[in-house]
Amino acid sequence: MPTVHVRGLTKKYGGYTAVNGLDLTIERGECFGLLGPNGAGKTTTLNLLLGRITADSGHITIHNEPIPSRARQSRMHIGVVPQIDNLDPDFTVTENLAVYGRYFGMDKKTLQAKIPHLLDFAELSHKAHSPIASLSGGMKRRLTLARALINDPDLLILDEPTTGLDPQARHMIWQRLRNLAQQGKTILLTTHFMEEAERLCDRLTILDGGRHIAQGTPENLISEYIEPHVIEIISHADTVQEALHKQAYCDRMEEAGETLFCYMHTPELLIQLLEIHPEIRYLHRPANLEDVFIKLTGRELRD
Repeated sequence: MPTVHVRGLTKKYGGYTAVNGLDLTIERGECFGLLGPNGAGKTTTLNLLLGRITADSGHITIHNEPIPSRARQSRMHIGVVPQIDNLDPDFTVTENLAVYGRYFGMDKKTLQAKIPHLLDFAELSHKAHSPIASLSGGMKRRLTLARALINDPDLLILDEPTTGLDPQARHMIWQRLRNLAQQGKTILLTTHFMEEAERLCDRLTILDGGRHIAQGTPENLISEYIEPHVIEIISHADTVQEALHKQAYCDRMEEAGETLFCYMHTPELLIQLLEIHPEIRYLHRPANLEDVFIKLTGRELRD
């Protein structure tokens, strides 16, 4: 039985369709990514899964519980890390965990046994009695993740868990999430960091306009949609652009500002051309999930 099962999910706000006939199946123990540009329907989908809003049509079950009619019961087995930390500034680190645990009916003895392990997991044992205002952004994010684990949830819903963090904090969160996945937790992750999704997700779906437009493992999506080699011509692109158009160096080209993206199966000829122009800066790299995302959703800014 899947942990999350969604069929035909639709939610409209007046004439605007935020989620449009979405199907999702998330298996027990997998990390599943929900990707999309701003306005794609990610946050609305999460709110529907948590029973905070009601769908216009479609069906949701989580742990075989129908949502929203049994959302309260379902949430007893879910941990949530919201986009913005909502820690209580009036309480210390330990008090934040204890108060949250009481929402799940946990007694004082159980909390006293559990909280030290969560603080150790988040590497915050040395901050156990510190006020929230004294924590860095990375510490607050780690505490929010630890708080989401207070009820030992089967399903973790993480809404952009590393936004605003420096690379060190981001990598630490990634390691903690990998540990949770290895323990058999089911994780639903939304993120704008394609590297994050590529590193963590077993499978993912890309949304745009409230619709599913692609789904699969990161590796399969990259091989299906993008040529294996990418050369980014970062400076003096106009020097070689005419030659690129005349010769079949690239399978596909895209311009973004002053950068020229060349997608290809065989990069050797283009590299030879670039090497005779030492004034040109370029980067040769393998295709990645961000290339897939840009190809499917476009390079235009979304508000």
